[in-house]
Amino acid sequence: MSEPLLSMRDVVKRYGAVTALAGIDLEVRAGEVHALVGENGAGKSTLMKVLSGAVKPDGGVMRLGGAPYAPRGPDDALRRGVAMVYQELNLAPDLTVAQNLLLGRESSRLGWLRSSEDRRRVEAALARIEHPELAPDRRVADLGPGARQLVEIGRALVEDARIVVLDEPTSSLSAPQAETLYRVIARLRDDGVAVVFISHFLEEVKRVAERYTVLRDGRTVETGDLAEVPVAALVEAMVGRSLDEVYPTVPHERGAPILTLDGLAGEPWPRRASLTLHRGEILGVAGLVGAGRTELLRALFGLAPVKDGTVTVAGVTDRGRDPRARIGQGLGLVSEDRKEEGLSLTRSIGENLTLSRLPSRLGWLDVGAARRAAARWIGELSIKAQGGAQVVGELSGGNQQKVAIARLLHQDADVLLLDEPTRGVDVGSKVEIYTLIGELAAQGKAILMVSSYLPELLGVADRIAVMHRGALGEARPTTEWTEASLLDVAARGSEAA
Repeated sequence: MSEPLLSMRDVVKRYGAVTALAGIDLEVRAGEVHALVGENGAGKSTLMKVLSGAVKPDGGVMRLGGAPYAPRGPDDALRRGVAMVYQELNLAPDLTVAQNLLLGRESSRLGWLRSSEDRRRVEAALARIEHPELAPDRRVADLGPGARQLVEIGRALVEDARIVVLDEPTSSLSAPQAETLYRVIARLRDDGVAVVFISHFLEEVKRVAERYTVLRDGRTVETGDLAEVPVAALVEAMVGRSLDEVYPTVPHERGAPILTLDGLAGEPWPRRASLTLHRGEILGVAGLVGAGRTELLRALFGLAPVKDGTVTVAGVTDRGRDPRARIGQGLGLVSEDRKEEGLSLTRSIGENLTLSRLPSRLGWLDVGAARRAAARWIGELSIKAQGGAQVVGELSGGNQQKVAIARLLHQDADVLLLDEPTRGVDVGSKVEIYTLIGELAAQGKAILMVSSYLPELLGVADRIAVMHRGALGEARPTTEWTEASLLDVAARGSEAA
């Protein structure tokens, strides 16, 4: 077998007393898609920062194309053929596609830009992507999320990258957009480019990649061919323990109706939404990105205006209310944007938990009660933290999400509106969140859950409704849906049902 394009041996990185990488090994071949998987905190991001030159290792040996490799920084790594495409895109939206591809990398001679040479480079890079939206002179702000992701890849191709690292590239993409990305990845592989693919979606990993490496606690614990390993075995390697199933079953029974929407319409979405949610039920909402799923929850919760239709909560009907009133009615929302509005990352766990229902005594904040509430929910939800005083931003994504859900439980919400509750969460934490959702349904809570990840909806929800262009279709039992039928209705509307 030929020498790997990239070899990382015994790579170590310490931050004071904390060892982030404890001797990791990774080999990637030219012309392969190699999946790098592991829970949050396993070392994936730190290892890729070492590879891209953003972080200097404290030990280990790296070789690229058979030669010693020790980049002085990201620019040096890029010049040597290693490109990073981060989950948070780094684009200038007011510039064109061509300007973004060349930003900081323009060709020059004797101090003059070589426009014709740059144009040739841009056209060559876009030809490898073959996407109709990516015209060189089109403004990036006018592109959809999937096309923007491809612009980032195009930036790597302009530099003739030999290794492209994709960090959670489909986390904000719809299923059709992800399919487009998969085709681009396959073309890169066929062109001899090595792709390091980082994703929490293991079904996606199995589809896209040929080989894999599992990291756990800063160490390489397993590597091999993906065709030979089932998803359950990958999960067990990642978490270091046996998991009975990825989508655990918690018995729960549907009770009386608690929430009814009748022709709910907002500005601009939803266009039309009707449903009935029962106590003890998990109702999933599927749909493409931009279909109006998030807007539905925000209108329902009072974060967006309602222009038509009614909402009935526990027998009380109204046109629309503000979030304070909805909380008083027993509704709680977990936002899809955890970092910007779901949590206050610079505040403590205890503060975040009690923000929507502050413990008070004689008009004064009851600090002791707040402290006890934090301790209670940290224990009940198995939140991995030093204590209620720890800053939320220091927690892993999965534990942050548990804090967001705990806030709803502290406010004693009967109806939980969960918008992408496992986005950016590792697979072990996902299983814990799925279990928690099932337990809440068993307690009689009603859950309305939006998710772009169809296996998640099919594995967790009791019924699923699909949004298409702002209109919510009829909720049907999950047993009547497949991934294909959900996608078909999401793309074509109710006539496809």
